[in-house]
Amino acid sequence: MSSPDKDRLCSVEGTCIALASAMIQSIRAGLLYFVMVFSLGFLLGTVRVLVLIPRLGELVSTCIELPIILSAAWLASDWLITRLQVSSQWWTRLSMGLIAFGLLMAAELALSVWLVGNTVQEHFAAYGTLPHAIGLAGQAVFALIPLIQRGEHNHGTAMDDSV
Repeated sequence: MSSPDKDRLCSVEGTCIALASAMIQSIRAGLLYFVMVFSLGFLLGTVRVLVLIPRLGELVSTCIELPIILSAAWLASDWLITRLQVSSQWWTRLSMGLIAFGLLMAAELALSVWLVGNTVQEHFAAYGTLPHAIGLAGQAVFALIPLIQRGEHNHGTAMDDSV
């Protein structure tokens, strides 16, 4: 990085440290957010596949599971934001959610291929069905929850709205 770029990003004493700290904070929170929600999702998904789908079908089962997992995601995000004092800067909250979303997508692909036996193409083709499209929409909401909760917590710095 050239000196003018560095000066622009670090124009205030300690700004570089604050930016790095906020990014580390969002990475850590995103990882933990993924672990917490994926763990519950794996448990709920097992119940959905083994118990609900045979009785109610895939669409109804997905619609039952989705509000439960999104409620849990809301609580997990809220707890992590408070516990880790995640900055209220929009980009740290969005980073937290996108990191968790990326890990979730990778984990789902891995489980689909290795546990279920789907090909990569079959996995992605499933998003063309209504139950999987609804699930993907729910996962997008999961990614946005930390950003949506931005106004609820103020753990940032004076530069929160300017960055």
